[in-house]
Amino acid sequence: MRTLARTAVVTAGPDDVWRVVGEFGGLADWHPLLPPSVIEDGADPETPGAVQAFSVDGRVVIRERLLAKDDARRMLRYTIEESAVPVSRYVATLSVHPHAAGAVIRWAATYEAADAVVPEIERHFGDVIYATGLEALRARFARPARVPPA
Repeated sequence: MRTLARTAVVTAGPDDVWRVVGEFGGLADWHPLLPPSVIEDGADPETPGAVQAFSVDGRVVIRERLLAKDDARRMLRYTIEESAVPVSRYVATLSVHPHAAGAVIRWAATYEAADAVVPEIERHFGDVIYATGLEALRARFARPARVPPA
């Protein structure tokens, strides 16, 4: 089993951050690289078992199933049901925790993959998907610079 994780510290309170990232079907609302998703079969996107499908040009490119969501702990866990990426037993956790500067967001996963594709998976998920999403959140929650009075 392999692991992959990225974190970001933001200057907003954990509850404020969770209101943005804690919606399973709302990833594309804050992530600049992801297309909007559709929750399949009219399921409640807040209930474990819900499946979201991301499509590009009318073709589903990835399907994810919500495994757990805990608003009190500010954590959601999901698995990949279907993807073109050669990975199996992929389980990701997106969580928000208190930090001295505001909040720390942690996006981590465990997965299985052939040794030859691990660098591609690390780049695709870790450096492209996770890091880009976390950077967008860092920018979203950045406090504006104080302008000294004239």
